[in-house]
This record gives sequence, C-alpha cells and structure tokens, in this order.
Amino acid sequence: MEKNEKKQSGMENIRNVRVIAFDADDTLWVNEPMFRRVEQECLEMLGGYADPASIRAQLFAVEQKNIQFFGYGVKGFILSLLETALAVGRGRVSHIDLQRIMDYGQQMLAAPVVLLDGIEGVLEALCLQYRLMVITKGDLVDQESKMTRSNLVPFFDHVEILSEKDEAAYNRVLRKHGIAAHEFMMVGNSLRSDILPVVNIGATAVHVPFETTWEHEDVCLSAIDPSEWVTLSTLAELPDFLCSPKVWDHGEKRPKQADPVAMDCPFQAY
Repeated sequence: MEKNEKKQSGMENIRNVRVIAFDADDTLWVNEPMFRRVEQECLEMLGGYADPASIRAQLFAVEQKNIQFFGYGVKGFILSLLETALAVGRGRVSHIDLQRIMDYGQQMLAAPVVLLDGIEGVLEALCLQYRLMVITKGDLVDQESKMTRSNLVPFFDHVEILSEKDEAAYNRVLRKHGIAAHEFMMVGNSLRSDILPVVNIGATAVHVPFETTWEHEDVCLSAIDPSEWVTLSTLAELPDFLCSPKVWDHGEKRPKQADPVAMDCPFQAY
C-alpha cells in the first residue's frame, strides 16, 4: 500500500470501484491443465530413469530456480523440463526424447485459446459500467499472442503484461494509469498473485478458484484471512454480485461510469 493511503474494508472499496482488472491464464481462458498434461507425458517418458514423484519434485525445484532467469510461461517450463531430463537421465536421454520436449513447447505456444464459460458475456456486461484491464504475468510474446487470439482485446482499455505480480508491481500499474487503490478491483484465480498483493495495497480482490493451480501459486491457508476478499464460484457470478444488496444499499444505484477510451494498442509490458 502507498504511504498515507488508508486501507478500507472490502465492501467499502467495492462501492468505489471504477476499474476492474482481470488475470488472464485460468481466469479468462484455460491454461494450467495443458502444463499438467505435458508434465505427465514427460514423467512417463523419463520413467525409466527415476520414479515419477522424484522427477516431479526435481522439475518443480528447477522451475523455481529458473524463474529468475526465464520468468513465467511455456518457454521457462520447457527449458526446465530439458534441464530436468538431462539431470535425471545423466546424459542417457536420447536426442529423440529431447526433441519431443521441444515439440511439446511449440505445440503449447500454438495451442488454441479456450475461453472459460461465459467470459464474453461477463465482459460485455461490465464494460458498460467500468473501465476494464488485463493484468497478467508471463512471457511477453506468448501473452500478447494469446490475448490477440482470444478476441477479447476490444473489451479492455489496457493490457499489462508483468514479469511478476506483487505489491510493487500493482502499485506501479495504478500510478501509471492514475488509479487510486480504493477505485481498483482485481479478479483472478491465484491467491498469491491476484489476491493477497492487491488486498495488501488497499484495493479490492475477487478470487475465482480454478480446477487446478500450479504449486508455485499455493499459499498457506492458515496464515491468511479469507474475509479480506470476495470468493465466487465462477466469473459468471461477478456482474450479479456487483449489483447485489451485499454491495449496494436498498435503493442506491450504481453510478454510471464514463465510456471506456478506445485504444489502438492496449498492450503494455514491464
């Protein structure tokens, strides 16, 4: 949270929200299941060198180490798979299997973007009342490609592609766009990246859990207070929630927002 900015309660913030930002992967479209499928296929391929559980643990450790070098996304994942294969195979993994891993990476980068159910309807409803943004993290080229192929770009005023999503990054984005924390809402599936840092800067967060989450995004549930954010079962519930009596007193109307500013190129990256 910025200095001198008073943290308000979640419901107070919701009434002041003018800008809603969405995570992309596993919030707007399906992402993590593809990583898990490729991981499983590689574990089976390397099963002759070690047991799957130990390979998976080694892969995760390599991924954590490599984030500082390669960031998030398919490219870092594939490089980590190659490094893990070379390590567990001790030089015995064939060039054919190494090429298979490379092929998996190209297939993942070219995979169709599968939107989650009801996403377009949600965005159509909300863009009439709020400024909408995407704040995602990962590889710049891959995220831009998925955003373009999703056909969702016209709904958003800005798309921010970050190398990390933490309190400092969110504060930079808000300063850049002249948004006060109490006017900002973040919607996403990751407690670590989309919810906790947003709550900590005094903004509103809406958690929409996905069916599977990368281990890196896990948090210790006993150390956090879920009353500090809103949890919805699906993103389709968001428009009705924002108009519900839980947010607005009886008879109080949601103030109409200014029309979104059309932008030729909404993409921004740090």
